[in-house]
Amino acid sequence: MRPATDFAIESLHATANAIFTGALAACSIESAFDRRLRFEGNVLHRLMPDGSGPDDINLASYKRIFVIALGKAAGPMLETLLDRMHRRKGLRGICCTSPLPKNRNWRFRYFEGSHPLPNEDSFEAARAALALLRKAKKDTLIFFLISGGGSAMFDLPLDPEIGLDDTRAFHQALLGSGAPINEINTLRKHFSAVKGGRLAIAAPEALKVSLLLPDVPLRELDALSSGPTSPDHSTVADARALIARYGLESRFPAPVREFFARDDLPESPGNKVWRPPFFPRPARTGAAGVRRVTSAASMSGEADAFRDSVFEILLSSHDLVENARMLAARAGYHVAVDNSCDDWDYADAARFLLDRFHALRRRHPRLCLISGGEVTVTLGPSPGAGGRNQQFALACALELAKYPGEHLTVLSAGSDGIDGNSQAAGAIADPTTTARAKAFGFDPQASLAAFNACPLFTAIGDSVVTGPTGHNLRDLRLLIADPA
Repeated sequence: MRPATDFAIESLHATANAIFTGALAACSIESAFDRRLRFEGNVLHRLMPDGSGPDDINLASYKRIFVIALGKAAGPMLETLLDRMHRRKGLRGICCTSPLPKNRNWRFRYFEGSHPLPNEDSFEAARAALALLRKAKKDTLIFFLISGGGSAMFDLPLDPEIGLDDTRAFHQALLGSGAPINEINTLRKHFSAVKGGRLAIAAPEALKVSLLLPDVPLRELDALSSGPTSPDHSTVADARALIARYGLESRFPAPVREFFARDDLPESPGNKVWRPPFFPRPARTGAAGVRRVTSAASMSGEADAFRDSVFEILLSSHDLVENARMLAARAGYHVAVDNSCDDWDYADAARFLLDRFHALRRRHPRLCLISGGEVTVTLGPSPGAGGRNQQFALACALELAKYPGEHLTVLSAGSDGIDGNSQAAGAIADPTTTARAKAFGFDPQASLAAFNACPLFTAIGDSVVTGPTGHNLRDLRLLIADPA
């Protein structure tokens, strides 16, 4: 007969999984869309205007409507928009996501970009989008559907001589740097021909409507997919300071090092003095579509490109956390929310949240502590399989081993269904995790040090596996205590 503790722990695992999957399921793109926008005939009404752009848009005023959808939620976002908008003349677009949606519209070109490192489709999608946007005039309305993951899925170097292998090495160095996402994306903005506002200035005369599903802190919305339609306030000097701070120069391939070292490296478009791109040669056929802005292209023209812009946040990490809070409260737990460790190193976040968890459960024995946002990892030279969520869960497991027999569990998982270079969304830990892992021949401390948590959690059956969710609302961490 199995100990009662085993069944209690299994029940807590099921509860944590139910809260995570239930919170994610409640984040409906369709309902979020309908809370923000409504189509009535030829008029698009913004139901919650924020001061950016017009409150109502008459679609009959535009001869052509373009849609650029990119990121992990591009498929469902595009499907929802097309369902609400019905058939429109002059409708064309680009969709870059992974996996590709089963139902595809013949008016769109689809590209299966890769994450966390770009692939050839990432380049082709960016080239196709730039080519389409250059056809936009004052009579063109453009919808940008932007979700997390677009920084890798949809990319093209500003320097057309930098190829895919070097671009992938650039992204890999950033992912292993330990830098928070806003700093990683600052470097991506200055590297890319389609980030840091460069999609917006590719169609300066058109009205642009950006519908956003952020996987970044809301105070840093221009970091979402590295801000392809947002003005960028970071500078070349900022980018170079980050390279120095994280020792990235030696980790970049030679062409990327040379790119960031150039004296005439152009600023990304935004509230800065614009300098023309340094590339004097024409781009090769099919190569990077760097917009050839000359010194005659003044800051006023650039400002116009952003002034004719609408930004709508459809869903965010706050919605995911709030849904989890309601589900946990409905299950009878005392609920506390603490998002203060957002963008912290995973080990620091684990220590902080566990200290808070133990302090709270002394007063509230039946407790669910919820934390949204993301933690960071600094990868060694040969990391194993896993991601930040499994790394966080394993760090928690080592500490929870000090509480044998207690009914405690920690779940950490990504809302996109993918954690790092693994097929898991995350993992669940409890006081028995390390003992069970050792019984399978694993050394939990060694797995943590090697950033190789995925094989351990897979072996003991405690991986959280959802498959791609069509969302990317950052990560969710649940710390649950239930003495019953």
